[in-house]
Amino acid sequence: MVEQNTHLLLDQCMSPHVAMAQRDHVRLDWRPPYRTLARVRPVAWTCACRATLYELCEGGGQAFIRRTVQLDGKPQIFETCRWSISEARLTWTALLSGRVR
Repeated sequence: MVEQNTHLLLDQCMSPHVAMAQRDHVRLDWRPPYRTLARVRPVAWTCACRATLYELCEGGGQAFIRRTVQLDGKPQIFETCRWSISEARLTWTALLSGRVR
């Protein structure tokens, strides 16, 4: 019954979920957040029903991925380095498919 309810819940999610990391996935360098861009906005994100939420953030011609781990009531936030928007979007696609983590 729990499996069936979980399946129904996941069917109702509006945002994508990150696939399991592939055995040969590339590890991203996650760093504490730092402010280098004046205006940043999330343009894509994963579903918040999981403990780890990812956001693709863009601003000022640059982009990065933000990872928020929602455990024990206090979220832990990390970010990748800044890339060009096109490179960040490729990395975002790789993240969703499990090729990077």
